Amino acid sequence: MIQYFLNNYNKVIMFVTNEIQNYFDKANRIVFMTGAGVSTASGIPDYRSKNGLYTNNQQLKPEFLLSATALKNIPEFQYKFMKDNMYFPNAKPNIIHQKMAEFSNIGKAITITQNVDNLHLMLDPTVIEFHGNLYRIYEAESRKPASWQEYLISQYKNGKLLRPDITLYEEIPQHINDAQSAVTQADLIVIVGTSFQVYPFAGLLSYASSNAKVISINLEKILTSFHVQQIIVDAKDFFAELQVTK
Repeated sequence: MIQYFLNNYNKVIMFVTNEIQNYFDKANRIVFMTGAGVSTASGIPDYRSKNGLYTNNQQLKPEFLLSATALKNIPEFQYKFMKDNMYFPNAKPNIIHQKMAEFSNIGKAITITQNVDNLHLMLDPTVIEFHGNLYRIYEAESRKPASWQEYLISQYKNGKLLRPDITLYEEIPQHINDAQSAVTQADLIVIVGTSFQVYPFAGLLSYASSNAKVISINLEKILTSFHVQQIIVDAKDFFAELQVTK
């Protein structure tokens, strides 16, 4: 009997309770708010966990290397940091991206992501990329587009400095009005794979309706002043079990 239980332990665990499934079933407008933890199952490191990008030993802090000041004053250092640590062109969307895109495809959800890794966009053209996208490249002065393949070969094209279309520290996030509007209209807000410490992204919850349900799905508890029902679980297990219904 004990051996039978052990063999079937993983089969009987429910990561999505009936109550939580009902939240998704009954919602008319879901907003997913995602962070780097969504992409770890695709082989992309997150930022602030034990082995995350920001915890690696660096001569200069990542927050500075990813700033507008660094782009202006030491662009070669910024370029090397991003090229060595942030580009994973062979990564593919995982079950979390897939399920969120399914909800979007039936007109029931929109995703607002902090991620710049392009994985949401591969499946969902409506995603709001709050911090931009590493794979959109342009000349810093003229904004003339270039390819990410060119960028990974050289930071310059015809003598012009290239940069990715991402929100650096000291810059204003992209599509902030669209993100605020989406949160305002949501009746279910689902925070996934983020420490929820970066503003103004975390501050988007201040635009939520008082009637909206807000849940988080993370491996660790998030610290927030907002009322959030927190589900401590691996997001890929949760979304593998979650059913998509109209």
